[in-house]
Amino acid sequence: MINAGGIIGSGIFMVPATVALYTASSSLFFMVWIFGGIVSLFGALSVAELGAAMPKAGGQYVYLSEAYGPVWGYLYGWSAVAVINTASIAAVGVAFSEYLGFFIPMSTLSIQLIAVLTIIILTIINIIDVKSGARFQNLFTLTKLAAIFGIIVLGLSLDGGSASNLEPLFTENSFSTLIGPLGLAMVAVLWTFDGWIFVTYVAGEIKDPGRNIPLSIILCMIIVVSVYLALNFVLVYILGFNGMIGSDLVMSDAASVFLGDVGAAIVTIIILISLLGANNGFVLTSARINYAMAKDGLFFKQAGTIHSTFQSPTNALIIQCIWACILTFSGTFNQLITYIIFASWIFYGMSAGAVIVLRKKRPDLNRPYKTPFYPWIPAIFILFSIFLTINTILEAPRDAAIGTVLILAGLPLYNYWKKHD
Repeated sequence: MINAGGIIGSGIFMVPATVALYTASSSLFFMVWIFGGIVSLFGALSVAELGAAMPKAGGQYVYLSEAYGPVWGYLYGWSAVAVINTASIAAVGVAFSEYLGFFIPMSTLSIQLIAVLTIIILTIINIIDVKSGARFQNLFTLTKLAAIFGIIVLGLSLDGGSASNLEPLFTENSFSTLIGPLGLAMVAVLWTFDGWIFVTYVAGEIKDPGRNIPLSIILCMIIVVSVYLALNFVLVYILGFNGMIGSDLVMSDAASVFLGDVGAAIVTIIILISLLGANNGFVLTSARINYAMAKDGLFFKQAGTIHSTFQSPTNALIIQCIWACILTFSGTFNQLITYIIFASWIFYGMSAGAVIVLRKKRPDLNRPYKTPFYPWIPAIFILFSIFLTINTILEAPRDAAIGTVLILAGLPLYNYWKKHD
């Protein structure tokens, strides 16, 4: 539920229109979604080996430190704490407030204040009781999936759709002209699958990690890919490619066709549930990175303590909450998220590489679960990570440069923490 709730967030409600623009044919449209799911599954199957072998809080921070040395784990942890996870919490909080504005008109300040309020409430829930945070995640994920399933069923059973909207099935463009657009479509799709690694952040708190970590990742990807394919089929069936291209709220537009005037309101409620559940997943898992870094003397020592009563990393959650709230008011977090896509995939590729490195470096490491078809699955994922990194450098050199600066900015702090450890 942590994985599925983190993956199925706001992306699936916005990205289909972008993918339709770049593909403009049913075969390519669905091929990109399937391929994106496979690539994400390859990453999940690779990192699952690390999570099962090293069931410690911190996820990638632990794996990168073990494989490449502590500075690489720190740089990932720094990027996650400073931008990747906290900016995502802020962005999803504001997105929730903006969609709430569909029912209650709000000023910019009101949107920011409500976003901060939701972040604080979710943080309190996860401080008071870890199990309550998990139950809260389960509830909202199940509600979200049930609501999306309802849209799929209604879209296929009610009037408004047509099989003719699936045309054209194939494109007349040459392969050489499709490479660029398909690359951009794939980047967008992979963004909607982002979150498959969340469960490894709490590996140290999972019972029987050798069985449950890989099982949860595989089941999660099967659920998400199935939901995405079904939902996208409904969108194309209802709107067609012409209707999807240029749509800002593609789900609302599709629902209004078969549900009438109430369609947009119903879909908005679904999106609100999705965003709240996704942000709870961010809050629940991300603070474990602060905690793990503090335990290693690379962050504020207070963040490495467990509350005597609540048995949760309270200080790590509070620090995360404060910084996410500051980013909410900064007005720059959407741009920061664009920058950190570049950083995220560098570390994803390195994490898959850690599977290969540790097989050679630590052959004695107990591995309750091993990546199937090794080394092909991690190798393919690494190659795709390199492709995404190069694509970002070529298509958005300024963003790639800023992402690099944000990563390297952690080096002076690393030296400070090491001296004061």
